[in-house]
Amino acid sequence: MAEVVMREPGTGRATWAMQSLFEHLLEPEQSSELGVALVTQPPGVATPLHRHEHEAEAFYLLEGQMDYQAGEDLFELYAGCFIHLPAQIPHAFRIRGDSPAKFLALTTPAGLLNLYDEVGLPATERRLPGVDGLPAEVEIPKWVEVGPRYGLSVVGPPIPE
Repeated sequence: MAEVVMREPGTGRATWAMQSLFEHLLEPEQSSELGVALVTQPPGVATPLHRHEHEAEAFYLLEGQMDYQAGEDLFELYAGCFIHLPAQIPHAFRIRGDSPAKFLALTTPAGLLNLYDEVGLPATERRLPGVDGLPAEVEIPKWVEVGPRYGLSVVGPPIPE
C-alpha cells in the first residue's frame, strides 16, 4: 500500500559502495514504484557500460561534474542537469573534476538501489568511505555475482579517464 513519506536530512539508511555514499530516501517497502537515493561519489569513480533489464533511471546532478554515456551519446553533466534513461539502454558514467559529485538518483520500479546494500557496507557516518569502505578487489566480485539477480548486465568498458 502506498504511503506518504517525508524524510529529514540525514535520516535515511546509508550505504557505502563504489567508494561512494548512498543515502536511501525512499525504500521499496514504502513504494514499489519509485526508488530514490541521494548519492555522493568522489572524482574518478566510473561504472562500466551496463544496462538494466527492468528499471528506468534518472539523475539530477546537484553538485560536481559527470560524463554520461547513454547508448551512443555522450553528455557532460554539471549541477542542475537532469538525465532520464529508459530501461535496457546501455549507459555508463564517470565523475569528473576535483570535487565529489552529488546527485539525486531515481529508479522505477523500486528495488534496484538495494543492489548497493548487497555489494557494499552499511555506512557508519554520512561521508565518503575511506579505508573503512570495501576495496575494489573485494567489491567487484560481489557485483559480478549479485548484479544479474537485479537484471544488471555489463556490456562494455567504463568511459576512459
